Amino acid sequence: MATGNDMTLQLAGASRASTQRSASWGAVFALTLCVSTLIASEFMPVSLLTPIASDLHLSEGGAGQAIAVSGLFAVVTSLFIASAAKAIDRRKLLLGLTGLMLASGLVVALAPNFTVLMIGRALLGIVIGGFWSLSAATVMRLVPEEDVPRALALLNGGNALATTVAAPLGSFLGQYIGWRGAFFVVVPLAALTLVWQFFTLPGMPTERAAPPPSTFAVLRRPKAPAGILAVTLLFMGQFALFTYLRPFLETVTRVGVSTLSLLLLGMGVAGLLGTYLIGFFVAKRLTAVLIAAPLAMAVIALVLVVLGRSLPATALLLAGWGLIGTAAPVAWWTWLSRTLPHDAEAGGGLMVAAIQLAITAGASIGGLLFDRGGYQSTFVASAALLGGGALLAFRASRAVGASGSDGLRGSGGRT
Repeated sequence: MATGNDMTLQLAGASRASTQRSASWGAVFALTLCVSTLIASEFMPVSLLTPIASDLHLSEGGAGQAIAVSGLFAVVTSLFIASAAKAIDRRKLLLGLTGLMLASGLVVALAPNFTVLMIGRALLGIVIGGFWSLSAATVMRLVPEEDVPRALALLNGGNALATTVAAPLGSFLGQYIGWRGAFFVVVPLAALTLVWQFFTLPGMPTERAAPPPSTFAVLRRPKAPAGILAVTLLFMGQFALFTYLRPFLETVTRVGVSTLSLLLLGMGVAGLLGTYLIGFFVAKRLTAVLIAAPLAMAVIALVLVVLGRSLPATALLLAGWGLIGTAAPVAWWTWLSRTLPHDAEAGGGLMVAAIQLAITAGASIGGLLFDRGGYQSTFVASAALLGGGALLAFRASRAVGASGSDGLRGSGGRT
């Protein structure tokens, strides 16, 4: 029979656990705001290339390198940050990356010439590669294992929201406060997320005496190569099609600018819904999600070839594409946290690099096919890549299915 003192201790312990849980979710929300600000910064130039080029006396192609340089630095950073910063407390590292995002916004907004603009965008690329490489491992240390899929879905929701609003918001702000003002809006948001993280992120020192494996050494882990290649094919297939949606919609579905904007907005809203729902599915049906998501997207790509001239059918199919495609990365980050619980940082770096390269390759392959064989060739190639991703996902997911909630029983993923 419990004494009064025992009851008091139990209540106190429960109160502390509840407080720690609230603090951990506060940190997750702070990281979500960081994601939104970061992705908005990354894609802001898409709708501001013309005024940037005019003001800095560049061609639009030259101004477009502001996007390419951030991607290049993101790849390099993602591959080496886990080993290069192995001795740094992850709290300090994340705060440093957020401060670097703030500095990037200032440098870009005040850039007097092309060189300074590129420096600012390179700094942003470092933040992109570093933050996403650390994201899964950080979430695994902030929340209990059973909450990891929900927390990752929340981060990806911030990503989806920013991707949806960045280009139209940049265009809107650019009309009234200029492209520099549009970029400067990022600065107070970065400052807010820096302060929020400062007060909510706990200390996260590196705990293992042995050095972490290199990013490429992770490929020697069972099932890791199949998983990384599956992710690569998923993003290649997705961006082979997605990059050329506008010319498809304008020439095949024959929509005007207003309808085009509504269709893209519908995709974005569906993507937000998908990131909310997927956290519930991956917790217990991860294997099914990893395989079904690329298969469903492959089917949508093929049906668009057949029904692309019908506006209602196209709108419905694109909503489905947004619902699945935006949420699919959550499943793969969850796979990473379960398959490589002790090497999540190195694995995350490799996954970020694979995704960045896949986006570039997918867009390039899609463009070549679009020019030579029309949208049909591009969409069929997209479906083939996604189908291949589903096959490899089956192989990769079996590593999870052997021991997790698809059977997983792990250490909790604390690194």
